[in-house]
Amino acid sequence: MSVHSKLYEGKAKIIYTTDEPGVLLANFKDDATAFNAQKRGTIADKGTINCSISSKLFQELETHGIPTHYIDNPSPGQMRVRAVKILPLEVVLRNIAAGSLCQQTGLPLGTILKQPLVEFYYKNDQLGDPLLTRDRLYLLELATPEQLDTITHLALKINDVLSNFFQRCGITLVDFKLEFGLDAQQRMLLADEISPDTCRLWDTYAGSDLDGRVLDKDRFRRDLGNVEHAYQEVLQRVLKAVDGN
Repeated sequence: MSVHSKLYEGKAKIIYTTDEPGVLLANFKDDATAFNAQKRGTIADKGTINCSISSKLFQELETHGIPTHYIDNPSPGQMRVRAVKILPLEVVLRNIAAGSLCQQTGLPLGTILKQPLVEFYYKNDQLGDPLLTRDRLYLLELATPEQLDTITHLALKINDVLSNFFQRCGITLVDFKLEFGLDAQQRMLLADEISPDTCRLWDTYAGSDLDGRVLDKDRFRRDLGNVEHAYQEVLQRVLKAVDGN
């Protein structure tokens, strides 16, 4: 595989074209951002760690019938992926109240939701990625009703698979963000990444130590320290669960 030109650079990844039709190369970065890129920094080895975690989770989801853009890893920190047209939606699945859900509703942090909550945000940095109603989503023509039904079904299934998987890791899946795209055959594929950058992950064994349980980017957002250690811990637990130990 030969890498050609840079197609796109985002906050966490650089996407390159390749000489293989319909195949792109994602290079994961160590850069860290929060609060719509108002806070910036670097997390050592984040790119390699997130790429490894995402790859294992994509493969786990594929075994449960979830179609993803993942192909393989030509080298650490790099992922070959199927080219898709990303829908301008961030799909957030919540199991436990945290972050903006607490800020906007007054629910206490840690409230277990009676059923998973699926939310849609407009993927637009200039507007601050606003929360959308379905009617607004249709007004902006961001997805069709059929596509939204497919995305909702996939998101709930992904939540079931990942919640069970992380439970085996001794990790509680609080909430997470997903992105979807359409391939050349108009199939809906899970894209982007699944990592401590895009998930809230709490250590099940941390007990009453509220800050100590955080194993995700909230450690960076809230200046809790030990960010690199938390990411490494998630990777080690994921690898152990995959190996069945």
